Amino acid sequence: MSLATVHSRALDGLAAAPVTVEVHLANGLPSFTVVGLADTEVKEARERVRAALHNSGLGFPANKRITVNLAPADLPKEGGRFDLPMALGLLAANGQIDAARLARFECAGELSLAGELRPVRGALAMALALRRAGAGLELLLPQASAAEAALVEGQVVRQARHLLDVVSALQPDGEALPRATALAREAAPAGPDLADIKGQAGPKRALEIAAAGGHSLLMVGPPGTGKSMLAQRLPGLLPPLDDEAALESAAVLSLAGQFELSRWGRRPFRAPHHSASSVALVGGGSPPRPGEISLALHGVLFLDELPEFNRAALEALREPLETGRILISRAARQAEFPARFQLVAAMNPCPCGHLGNPLRACRCTPDQVARYQGRLSGPFLDRLDLLIDIPAIPPRELQDMAAGEPSAAVAARVAAARERAVARQGFANALLQAQDLAVHAELEPAARALLERSAERLGWSARSFHRVQRVARTVADLAGAATIGSTHVAEAIQLRRGLPGQSG
Repeated sequence: MSLATVHSRALDGLAAAPVTVEVHLANGLPSFTVVGLADTEVKEARERVRAALHNSGLGFPANKRITVNLAPADLPKEGGRFDLPMALGLLAANGQIDAARLARFECAGELSLAGELRPVRGALAMALALRRAGAGLELLLPQASAAEAALVEGQVVRQARHLLDVVSALQPDGEALPRATALAREAAPAGPDLADIKGQAGPKRALEIAAAGGHSLLMVGPPGTGKSMLAQRLPGLLPPLDDEAALESAAVLSLAGQFELSRWGRRPFRAPHHSASSVALVGGGSPPRPGEISLALHGVLFLDELPEFNRAALEALREPLETGRILISRAARQAEFPARFQLVAAMNPCPCGHLGNPLRACRCTPDQVARYQGRLSGPFLDRLDLLIDIPAIPPRELQDMAAGEPSAAVAARVAAARERAVARQGFANALLQAQDLAVHAELEPAARALLERSAERLGWSARSFHRVQRVARTVADLAGAATIGSTHVAEAIQLRRGLPGQSG
């Protein structure tokens, strides 16, 4: 046989598009050509495959004209994931392995020069796509990637350490490769506890409400008041991920090569530095890669020193905050990534950080304060649910304060409130659409009158009005109330204060 076909997949956003690797051997001047919109990394596979076959003691058709076609031709291919399919295609076309046995697999893997199999990105995405396709094929991956792909229930995943292991299994009488099994889920280590933070009862209450409803949160206060500590304790208050959400989160992290089996089922906590670019935050590049908002899927994205971030980067967050997804468009292709994250941000009220601090005088002029706060646009702030002050507490008072309520007690209340919301509408309150508020967030007459007066006095937009209504729904859920009363609305209004020096 001079023609062989191998099944594989290329990464296209979060999808894993099927790719057919066709290998043809012909007489003529010796050559090795790779066609099919292959990136430089893919074309370099020629040298890796040649060396791996030689060093593994396998025959390489050096006197043949070798053509490798990666179909479809209009789909970009990148990375070293096609090394193993190319090598197996060469061996099948040369008659060294059983082509019929090879046809039962989809495979991917990078080869070392000695023939060892190295892991590839996106193993979870490949397993998910193959299971959805329902073709009945098994997935063949390097051992390090196979354990990751085995998390997808219902998909058979085979693992191998070396090219020779695969060749032995693909002989007519060869033994099957071992089946990969997902590692048992480990108990999550105890994270930072809310009890470590003394005082700050108001901000802790806001954090509880944010966790219960999935609301975005901006904390404003002088340096050293506990803003970062509060943000780091939010994941410990959130309900655990279900299997489907854990799989979605892990699949995105796998695309970036950042998934760790020890983190399976845990909510991501991403805290990029304020020098991050728009591409780093929302994704991009060529080929498109997921950004921090996608890597934080079903978890927390913490932006510390918020005004120090690039203005364009923050403005790029506006649409994903509303839609929960990001569509990256380039001249040649598009890629869509999920971006359902919970935004928590922190900032100082002014350049020196001490505006409104009773412990230290602010040295900034009004113009400096206005320019600093003006780095955050009104439309961006309008998309945040909670805007709260974090007051400074004198050190001597902190010494006399008792330890706060532990995270476990707060998490129990959060879980109960989330259960009420899910039982009522199927998702967290932060995801309620405007048309759903009249049904699932009904206001009592006095509560509606209070909210309307406040919105008129503070100059809120319709979006801000609806966000306060969602927060009030969460406050009512924490209180176990079926309808939203005036006390719930009043607390929600207090949790949407403007920046210092602004009216709201």
